[in-house]
Amino acid sequence: MRAWPLRPRGTGPRSWLTDPEYAPPGGGEPLASLLSRTGAYLRVLGPGRHHAVVAQAVVRAAVVAALELPAAAFWWLDVRPDTVTVLSGRTGRWNLLVGRPAAEDRG
Repeated sequence: MRAWPLRPRGTGPRSWLTDPEYAPPGGGEPLASLLSRTGAYLRVLGPGRHHAVVAQAVVRAAVVAALELPAAAFWWLDVRPDTVTVLSGRTGRWNLLVGRPAAEDRG
């Protein structure tokens, strides 16, 4: 039987879920970077309606950034596939509509 290699302390799933600065092996992006990048994008949006087709992680990051939630809230949010999440308002005053079926936007 082959032994599993030991991971250094402070790496692995626990670090990934509890340390926003942790960068997963293989070039993964730390959660703090995703939140910062997404928040910066929201802050420079001009007036008007904007659409983005993004991964579920980006939706969660946008909600956390817009509502100024702690980084840990990222892991508390579930985004259903093929749904629309709407952030309306402006920096410092966002409103959130979650989970509208994408088919409603196509109609």
